[in-house]
Amino acid sequence: MIDSLYIAWRYITFNRLRTLILVCCITMISFLPLSLQLLINESEKQLMERADSTPLLAGAKGSSLDLAMNSLYFTNEAPELIDMGAANRIDDTELAMSVPVYVRFKARGLTIVGTSLDYFDLRRLEVSEGRQFVRVGECMLGARAARELELGVGDTIVSSPENMFDLAGIYPLKMNIVGVLQENHSADDLAIFADLKTTWVIQGLGHGHDDVAKLTDPTLIMKRTEGNVTASVKLFHFTEITDDNIDSFHFHGSTDRYPITAVIALPFDEKSEAILQGRFLGKNELLQIFRPTVVIGELLENIFRIKNVLDAIISVVGAVTLLAIGLVFGLSLRLRQKEVDTIFKMGCDRAMIFQLLGAEILLIMGISALCCAGLVAAINFFSADLVRLLFLQ
Repeated sequence: MIDSLYIAWRYITFNRLRTLILVCCITMISFLPLSLQLLINESEKQLMERADSTPLLAGAKGSSLDLAMNSLYFTNEAPELIDMGAANRIDDTELAMSVPVYVRFKARGLTIVGTSLDYFDLRRLEVSEGRQFVRVGECMLGARAARELELGVGDTIVSSPENMFDLAGIYPLKMNIVGVLQENHSADDLAIFADLKTTWVIQGLGHGHDDVAKLTDPTLIMKRTEGNVTASVKLFHFTEITDDNIDSFHFHGSTDRYPITAVIALPFDEKSEAILQGRFLGKNELLQIFRPTVVIGELLENIFRIKNVLDAIISVVGAVTLLAIGLVFGLSLRLRQKEVDTIFKMGCDRAMIFQLLGAEILLIMGISALCCAGLVAAINFFSADLVRLLFLQ
């Protein structure tokens, strides 16, 4: 058998192009279903981990899937906005604790997540460098965000305008980076976290300006009366919050009317969870509340249906490829008829012919198996990053 393997090895190394084509065909047919299964398993793991750690999610009525994907995985599509009063409404029930999130703006291509400090307890996010944000204008970076942006504690990052032709006069906000989070292999690693008030400043709902009572430039004053000064639109609005101007930043009106995208509700027990869901079932209710595990579970069912179709297609293509490979070996045997005759003249029987051909097939299959194993190992190693890159970002 050793002699047969040696002769087969010499033959396939001499016919390099033919061997390379056969190895590539067999490798890809084996690799595709295995890698697809790995990526789907990793997708299910990541999606369900986030959903399982989020008991209830409340937001505007509409697509619950879009709301879940935006709130849990920070996808680009922002759902219809609700106001901060929804979070206060959940707190007032005394059935759950609310964690508001505002996922709408970006900075250098990464999502800015406006939320409260309770979010970090919910996701078990720890600070590896610096500290948590404590005031308006401060932010923290996820571990991968810090690496990709090459930024750290003490640096600054500027929010990106939603529209280059914004007529509302909303200026980008220069935020101070005060902390970097530990890596937890989730969507949080690629996010920029800030206080809700910081995101409201980005939107233009909060602003700071010079003390109008001390202005001397007449072009900045529209009207001055005793005890009241009305500034003109020329008054400069700060785009960076510093120790010198932080006292001038303020919000007009009640923050209950200010926008957020969703509220994560943390019920105190199962009974509280059921009662809380029941309170959002009225016909005139403008909000919806649901378990993200149910929504993500339905999404995964659709993914598995698609996978079944892909498996069927790959099976058909694989069968056709194997038939083509068999045809190649059959034709190769015909083309090598002179070699077969020579082997017969040397005193070898028909079994030796099949042994040589079997050794050739064995070597090609072995090389293909090694290549397939290497590719599958690479996919398995990078599966978490690939899933976040291809499906969650």
